Amino acid sequence: MKARIPAIALVLVTAAATAAVILPSATAEPAAQQAAPAPAATAPAPELVTGLPDFTRLVEQVGPGVVSIEAVITMRSAQRGPRAGAPEDMFPEIFRRFFGPGFPFGDQPGAPGAPVPRGMSMGTGFLISEDGYLLTNHHVVANAEEVRVRLHDHRQFDAEVIGSAEQSDVAVLKIDADNLTVLRPGDAAQVRPGQWAVAIGSPFGLEQSVTAGIVSAVGRANRYGNQQYVPFIQTDVAVNPGNSGGPLLNTRGEVIGINSQIFSNSGGYQGVSFAIPIDIAMNVAEQIKDTGSVQRGLIGVTVGAVTREIMAGFDLPDTRGALVNGIQPGSPAEDAGIEIGDVIRAVDGTPIVRASDLPPIVGNMAPGTRVQLEVFREGRTRNFTVTLASLDSATGASQPARAGAGRDRGAAQAQSSNPLGLSAQDLTDAQRRQAGLPDGEGVRITAVDGQAARNAGIFPGDVISRVGRSVVGSAADLDRLLRDVKPGQTVMLLRHRGGATEFVAVTLEADD
Repeated sequence: MKARIPAIALVLVTAAATAAVILPSATAEPAAQQAAPAPAATAPAPELVTGLPDFTRLVEQVGPGVVSIEAVITMRSAQRGPRAGAPEDMFPEIFRRFFGPGFPFGDQPGAPGAPVPRGMSMGTGFLISEDGYLLTNHHVVANAEEVRVRLHDHRQFDAEVIGSAEQSDVAVLKIDADNLTVLRPGDAAQVRPGQWAVAIGSPFGLEQSVTAGIVSAVGRANRYGNQQYVPFIQTDVAVNPGNSGGPLLNTRGEVIGINSQIFSNSGGYQGVSFAIPIDIAMNVAEQIKDTGSVQRGLIGVTVGAVTREIMAGFDLPDTRGALVNGIQPGSPAEDAGIEIGDVIRAVDGTPIVRASDLPPIVGNMAPGTRVQLEVFREGRTRNFTVTLASLDSATGASQPARAGAGRDRGAAQAQSSNPLGLSAQDLTDAQRRQAGLPDGEGVRITAVDGQAARNAGIFPGDVISRVGRSVVGSAADLDRLLRDVKPGQTVMLLRHRGGATEFVAVTLEADD
């Protein structure tokens, strides 16, 4: 008891002093009324959270391998980004690069209205070799005239951009230095949601800033950028402009990713950040160091997600896989016999759970590789052998029809005579070529009278080229293929709009 008395007394004195300041008494009360019995001592509550990590040793060991980067860019490059001269509210809820040429801020060089001929892109990087090779993001050094690197010990070096890959957002730099601290790559395949993650970088130029959080998800796709070959790691680690290119670390101090993007309304951190898996980045880096460029495998398909509506419309067993929405002419997919409406469910035995799984798996294979595709078609599984082409040498997919394209007065137009209430117009050969459609495919929707089609997102100006797996070559074809649709039935329409091709599930309700 003697050992506990001083502590209790201290608490009481502190509380009394506080009460005297907040609630001063105008009239002194009798001592008997002022005295209050001390509360009975109780056992302390048990700890509900134990073993919280301490990252100090990690930072001490890893910090010297993290560098700050400044890239001087031309004003033309600085004006390429979406924020240059545009109001912020025009770009809500999009992926924002942490600090590249398109996002100058404040009075930094390159800010909108600043009277300087050049801009500055700021970011982070980390060393991957003792002789001065380092990694950062492509968007940090894109179109840079000069690149400067500052080490942990404040030494500065001019850096050479060895090469970069926009589609992976990875760049390799080289500085003239030796005996540098190198960060170890971890195993990105072992990253799991819920594990701790640490970021070190230079947000807003504040070098060697450390933040921590957890991995929120893996295998995230970027629907807004040109990084379809990157299965991003999503975290809640606080990262901000200037963190771009910095390492995302596990508790062993190993790099599991490169911090690259955030999802934000304002351009600042809002709890959702994305990193490029380190195995993807190192593969790109090795190719750049060896050949100066990056080669990616290509099947030649455009794919979409298998939703529950699409599962019902195509009578699929589940929602696994990537639905083939388009095939490039002359591509390996066409040569192998892949068809629109197929669902790719595995590549060389690796399952395709989501449509976003397919591009990085194929893209990280070398051109010329022979792979086995597991495809679900019309109620059964089939296997196809495909020899991958090179993404760089392949011709780009033709552009689908644009919504609202002008009508050709010479084309035949039909009134709706189908349960979905869709009226269509035949396309001319010139319109099909413009739309990137084969001869004899596609009609333009001129009117949508059915509520089910409107609810599904079918609008006048859309081009429809398939009903299910059947080709639509004329307005009469469309009516014929939709004529027998019954209430409660789901029908699949292959829609071309605004540069995108995708199947749309339309379920006819009983009152349509």
